[in-house]
Amino acid sequence: MPLAAVKYSRGMFIFPSAQPAPHRSFSEEVAALNRYFGGLKSGGNAYVIGDPARPGQKWHIYYATEYPEQPMVNLEMCMTGLDKKKASVFFKTSADGHTTCAKEMTQLSGISEIIPEMEICDFDFEPCGYSMNAIHDSAFSTIHVTPEDGFSYASYEVMGFDATALAYGDLVKRVLRCFGPSEFSVAVTIFGGRGQAATWGKKLDADVYDCNNMVEQELPGGGLLIYQSFSAAEYAVVGSPKSVLHCFERENMENAAPVKDGKLANLLCWEEEDAMEEKDGVLVE
Repeated sequence: MPLAAVKYSRGMFIFPSAQPAPHRSFSEEVAALNRYFGGLKSGGNAYVIGDPARPGQKWHIYYATEYPEQPMVNLEMCMTGLDKKKASVFFKTSADGHTTCAKEMTQLSGISEIIPEMEICDFDFEPCGYSMNAIHDSAFSTIHVTPEDGFSYASYEVMGFDATALAYGDLVKRVLRCFGPSEFSVAVTIFGGRGQAATWGKKLDADVYDCNNMVEQELPGGGLLIYQSFSAAEYAVVGSPKSVLHCFERENMENAAPVKDGKLANLLCWEEEDAMEEKDGVLVE
């Protein structure tokens, strides 16, 4: 089967210096990906996007394609600073000694209600942590949770669904109810044109969260990436929540692109990002 396209995307690493090769820097990841996929018709295309004023919230994406993609919408969410009570669901043994299995975590957290029609395969970790994969017809979703206080994190991804039948804002609200993060980001990738993406091609309104920035990036093959980052209202003025560790912030220190009229004047350069990471001593050669 010939390869049609490849996409690799991620947010920021909470423990960047602990990553093995080739994940010590984005340029290293891009070099590794290009060795396998750089020969596709579009070549390898790498971007780091986000608001320079909030260096802890950046999105990395690599994309290469041989042919234009079929119409599709993909949502990726990264959440940090999870609500302690909601995060406690993902500990295998509670303070009172009760042992919880993955299926209970799925029900108690509300994950089963995000897209109720999905068939879920879930897994719990010792002493804490959770992951699941779910399918329904052509739709696929996955969740990963690290609940420890101080560096709690959850991710959610879904693709292959009918964009006209599932409202963007409603789905995001269901996910947020499961985790109650202090900060989160959404990255929506659209193929086939914004018109067929319905609500997914519009700016997200996340109620009690303030939108810190919104960036749009065209991708080869007619793709469009829409990235937004949010902070809970109580964190919007004072800055990063407690769950963002110093080493996380240190990776993000960089020479950033200027902001003009509230928008990015240009995309962040991933090569400059890596140079600054090395300068700051995050990477150990």
